Amino acid sequence: MNMEQLVCDALHEQAADTTTAPPDFAGRVFAVRRRRRTRTIAAAAVATTVAVAVAVAVPVMDRGKDEPRLASQMNQSDIIAHPDQAPPRDLIAAGNTALAAYYTFGTAKETKDRGVSRRTYHLLDQETGKYVKTTKWSFLDVAPGMRTAAVLEKDLLAKRIGLLDLLTGEVVRWIPVDRGVASVRFSPDGSKLVATTYDENPDLQYLADYDRDGDGKKNDWTQRFGQSSRTGFYILDVESGKGSWSKAAGDAENLNVRQDFVFSHDGKLVYSALSMEPHAQYYDFEGNKVAKPAKEKYLHWSVEAGLSPDGKLAAGDFEGSTKTTASAINDPYTGKRLYKIPGQQLLAWVDNKRLIAFDIAPGTNEFHNRLVLVTIGSDKTVPLSGFRKGNDGAPGRWTPIFAER
Repeated sequence: MNMEQLVCDALHEQAADTTTAPPDFAGRVFAVRRRRRTRTIAAAAVATTVAVAVAVAVPVMDRGKDEPRLASQMNQSDIIAHPDQAPPRDLIAAGNTALAAYYTFGTAKETKDRGVSRRTYHLLDQETGKYVKTTKWSFLDVAPGMRTAAVLEKDLLAKRIGLLDLLTGEVVRWIPVDRGVASVRFSPDGSKLVATTYDENPDLQYLADYDRDGDGKKNDWTQRFGQSSRTGFYILDVESGKGSWSKAAGDAENLNVRQDFVFSHDGKLVYSALSMEPHAQYYDFEGNKVAKPAKEKYLHWSVEAGLSPDGKLAAGDFEGSTKTTASAINDPYTGKRLYKIPGQQLLAWVDNKRLIAFDIAPGTNEFHNRLVLVTIGSDKTVPLSGFRKGNDGAPGRWTPIFAER
């Protein structure tokens, strides 16, 4: 397989997988190559038995007539799991971290040789505690507390950002912008938004000139990798909607078309991922390039969990073999491995000792995976969801989005 095909496959995988990670991609090119060498990897992680908690329970206490009661807060169980559900239908959570939403991915044909990749979201309805399908939004992110989501309308590029109430399902306010936006992310404390601007929809797809999926037909879609129309980013105050735009053109060290910005761990900088070393470029809020923060020097965008809440540990890459699945927990300042824990892909920290991860079923391959809870110092996992099936980008394969509940 040539490099162009590997890049295209990595782009397709990225488009189906981005959610909570910075949506750059080139490391995935090499991940695709690596995984194809180890596609028959097996897992030896032993799952513990967990009682399945009901997602919506009777309120623990009377919060008063005028105070809204959110489904994610009414059930105070430490672990809310539904290992029989894939994709999830009812609230999944561990500690103070919950599955706020998930999305599936597909390409909508617009002309004979052009289409657009679209996400179909399933958002947690805070009234019912169930994940509800919506096709209204092209991109969204959920704020800490899970009461509000920032949303972009279906057709990109967007000229306004909506603040969606997850209890009522209504947009309570629109923030107008004068440049086209294609992604929006909350700061760690939920007080700010970073919105990435483009001159052209970064999710456009084009008919590939080769048989990409091996079915004998040249009917597959791909991006025009190596080109990005990114122009910059807004930093916006959520409460007032006010802010400023900074110029930050697409980076030549990033082959992906979509080069979105996200906030640093402390919320004082933004960054976008890079295909090669140093894997990320940081900016201050005025659009000036700055050095990586010391604690984030050894992070990689493909490991979504990032730093622990206290900033003392860093989620590392997959370190499994043909017999086990495992990931590293590292010293954020040196990159040295401190612990090895179960898990194929570390997704989100629950607290300073536990994480939510994807892990695979013993005897299957990397694509048959489910959400599990893993703990530093233990080789046991607690299943949280049912197993995903199919290759990345396959119809129905879902990608999680986590938030603080």
